Amino acid sequence: MILKVDGQLYSIAEFQHVKPGKGGAFVRTKLKHIPDGYVVDKTFRAGEKIEEVRVERRTYQYLYNTESIYYLMDAETYEQILLPRSLVEDSLPYLKENANVTVLMEGEKPIAIELPLFVELEVAETEPGVRGDTAQGGAKSAKLETGAVISVPLFIEVGDVLKVDTRTGRYIERI
Repeated sequence: MILKVDGQLYSIAEFQHVKPGKGGAFVRTKLKHIPDGYVVDKTFRAGEKIEEVRVERRTYQYLYNTESIYYLMDAETYEQILLPRSLVEDSLPYLKENANVTVLMEGEKPIAIELPLFVELEVAETEPGVRGDTAQGGAKSAKLETGAVISVPLFIEVGDVLKVDTRTGRYIERI
């Protein structure tokens, strides 16, 4: 859900409904600013009016980028849109060419992009894991094909394809 608060667009990152024993109910929220991505805490009292912004979600395919412009194509109409780097910045660690992304549109203006919850990326670099180094499972860092660095189990090798959670940047499984 996208809200307009104090003239700025925000998406709801977290919320908690609180009904204290004394006084009126209220909702504590963490709001993520669109497109800058910073998070603010805001409390709304019961009955407070909030402007909801109507957005449309469209699926686009990421084609390529120049230094500051990202080119995406609508798979149905083959229409291309250009997005500034600032709009795509948070997604860069998990964005690879030909990947499908959801673009949030306010009218015809793109305001944000959403990646799928999980992406499959190949390991580009990692040091070899040696058995017996740890008493527990152990972990090491791995650089993925997009440049993202994540923590992975010791058995992961260069060339493995991994399923990664785009919200947390955590390793899920080897494919």
